[in-house]
Amino acid sequence: MSTFEAVVFVVVVVAAVVFYVYRAIRVVPQATAAVIERFGRYKRTLEPGLRFLVPGADRVRATVDLREQVMPFPPQEVITEDNLLVYIDWVVYFQVIDPRRATYEIQNFVQAIEYLVSTTLRNIIGGMDLEATLTSRDEVNRQLRDVLDSGTGRWGIRVSRVELRTIQPNRDITEAMEKQVRAERERRATILQAEGVKQAEILRAEGDRQSLILKAEGEAKAAALRADGEASAISKTFKAIHDGNADQKLLSYQYLQMLPKIADGNASKLWIVPSELGKAVEGIGNAFSNVAGNLPSSPLSAAPPEVEDGEQAAALPPAQRSGSGSGHAAAAPADRPSGRRGGSPNDVLFRRDE
Repeated sequence: MSTFEAVVFVVVVVAAVVFYVYRAIRVVPQATAAVIERFGRYKRTLEPGLRFLVPGADRVRATVDLREQVMPFPPQEVITEDNLLVYIDWVVYFQVIDPRRATYEIQNFVQAIEYLVSTTLRNIIGGMDLEATLTSRDEVNRQLRDVLDSGTGRWGIRVSRVELRTIQPNRDITEAMEKQVRAERERRATILQAEGVKQAEILRAEGDRQSLILKAEGEAKAAALRADGEASAISKTFKAIHDGNADQKLLSYQYLQMLPKIADGNASKLWIVPSELGKAVEGIGNAFSNVAGNLPSSPLSAAPPEVEDGEQAAALPPAQRSGSGSGHAAAAPADRPSGRRGGSPNDVLFRRDE
């Protein structure tokens, strides 16, 4: 054998060894599994790490990712129980737990999961109305997870979660729902406004009531204080009169001073002058006459001829009848009963006509 042939032989042997080693050694990454076939039949599943194969006899059928995977799916048309069309898209979280079954039991497990979710979702949503569909998302997710978990278990796949991302009704239904929501908000606003007006009226009425009560209490206290003051003044005046031991003449003079105030006004007035007042005035007149120098006696000393049964009537002079000079006094008729209006036989009736 020549040198050239020897070199070629060595190169071929080295290449065969390298190829053999290359085909015999496999490095399986972490969180993956390799399904190995020997002469076309399943042999074993390689775990992560450095693994050796039999060149020419073993081959890698599939490398399966063992991590939990997230698979979104496009929106699907679904009809609710009340014959409304909605568009639903979802996301499935699944994980391969048996690489052998995932390789040999199903051809394409991702597509199988999509179709299974689509059919199951149509069955679930078909038994619910639109409102229940929009508000029962968690219930729909739970039912989908249960169905998928039981259906994909024989494929070596475990479905952990199913989430409905969007439930979108068609445009007409969306506009109707927006109108309904707007009307509901306006109704709530009207109710709140009416409640506010009601509370304001109640508070205003309560304030008015409290104000009237306080005002009435104030007026009652003021009236009580005024009455107490007047009673105290009258009591003091009465006490002062009694303490001063005023005689009948002084009291009669004070009564005459009050006559102008009694006669003041436009209404007709009628009052009774006691006979004691006449006597007192007669005494006052006699006193002034004696002081003035034996002036004639007061006309009040003579009784008018019309008086019967010994009754004595006294008429005041014009200047003393009303205190204002605008009225006239008239003696009571003789035939009038002496006890009229509680008067005594010696009383004289006076009347002032305006």
